Amino acid sequence: MALESNERPDKPITKFESMLKTDDVYFFDAEDFEDIIHHYLNHGKISLAKKGIKIGLQQHPDSIELKLLQVEVMVFENQIAKAEALLDELQLLDNQNEEIYIQRANLYSKQDNHEGAVELLRKALSFTNNSFDIHSLLGMEYLFMDDFKMAKESFIKCVEFDDQDYSSLYNVIYCFEFLEDYDGGIIYLNEYLEKNPYCEVAWHQLGKQYYYKEMYTEALAAFDFAIISDDAFIGAYFEKGKVLEKLGMYKEAIENYETTISIEDPTSHAFLRIGKCYEKLKNIEMAKYYFYQTVHEDPLLDKGWLAITNLYFKLRDYEKAVYYINKALNIDGENPMYWKKCAKINTALKNYDQADFAYKQAVDLGDFELDTWLKWADVLHLNGETLSAVQILSQGREFYPESLKILYKSAGFQLIEQDLINARITLMDALKLDKNQKKLHLFTDKFSEYAHSQWTNEILSKYNKTS
Repeated sequence: MALESNERPDKPITKFESMLKTDDVYFFDAEDFEDIIHHYLNHGKISLAKKGIKIGLQQHPDSIELKLLQVEVMVFENQIAKAEALLDELQLLDNQNEEIYIQRANLYSKQDNHEGAVELLRKALSFTNNSFDIHSLLGMEYLFMDDFKMAKESFIKCVEFDDQDYSSLYNVIYCFEFLEDYDGGIIYLNEYLEKNPYCEVAWHQLGKQYYYKEMYTEALAAFDFAIISDDAFIGAYFEKGKVLEKLGMYKEAIENYETTISIEDPTSHAFLRIGKCYEKLKNIEMAKYYFYQTVHEDPLLDKGWLAITNLYFKLRDYEKAVYYINKALNIDGENPMYWKKCAKINTALKNYDQADFAYKQAVDLGDFELDTWLKWADVLHLNGETLSAVQILSQGREFYPESLKILYKSAGFQLIEQDLINARITLMDALKLDKNQKKLHLFTDKFSEYAHSQWTNEILSKYNKTS
């Protein structure tokens, strides 16, 4: 039976949940049902939202708003055809209801038709004065389309509607950063701060823009204002620490990182930065302590294992260095930098087979730097595979066709292999580029046994006569 109003619970949600536990039927206004359903959707309780829609439509079968919420649930559950059919029905009843266009745009977006979604959202704008949500949705669609300029404009409108909408503010700055328009971001944030001078989020973001521009003094001031606005703002202390590191003020940086740890539970990133500061201060024991704290806090943070690797590499403790670089590789085996470091360590240990394998992995993963080809070739030569070293340098020459380091080293290795014809061609190619022979020492120093040989002198003599 339906209860009288004075017998019902005061709050719609409490009343609704009470009704579900009994056989009683309570009457709700359509607006109450909308509030109930929104509450459950916002908390991810879809089954309760669906119950609210079902009962709501039983009591208010002509409510377009409740049917639109039904569409929202259908879209969420990928019932695309049903959602489209219901929207078609609703559009015949009310062709100027902006929510119909919004829900249809959600459908298009779910189907990756972001251009269509934008068109529908723009149509929705013509039917409403309260366009905050629509501009927010437009911004997200533009992000999906990688149109960061239009996304930025949409999110700026959201901030104009509500200057406390930090989510949109973050998105505005994200767009500025992606466009690498740091000056634009600085201007925008300064204008925002004129109206909101105690907004710690804006000061924090402004400091980051100055940091990107290497304007460290201005960045420090911005982070200080963020801390004044909120003295428990961990992000501001952390970013301030990074600026102080850049300025070589390592003790002050450590103080800021330690502040983040005192405010909240310690993080691996804070430990890592403290460790790096102590390393710069040449306090190796403290650096080592904090690096180990880093990986204790987060064993899957590969940068922590890399920091320990680098520390032992500098100390020439290569056995420990190779142990820890393998820890990093077990976490991120697709990182060419880690493989290159692994190759260097194994070279130092004279584990040339492992170094060869590591350099191959680095190149396969996209490391085509000049020194990678040169050092890989050296490893192969040291391992008695000079012909393979020549082949590696030939691959490197495709990327660096005018590299005298590659050419002179190739000529030397070809001589070692007694490939006199190709060595002559390679050496002549190098001399054509090195007209004044200022880099000839790359050949004569590395391959001193050939530096003053008759073979070399004849080539140099002939080249000097023809040049």
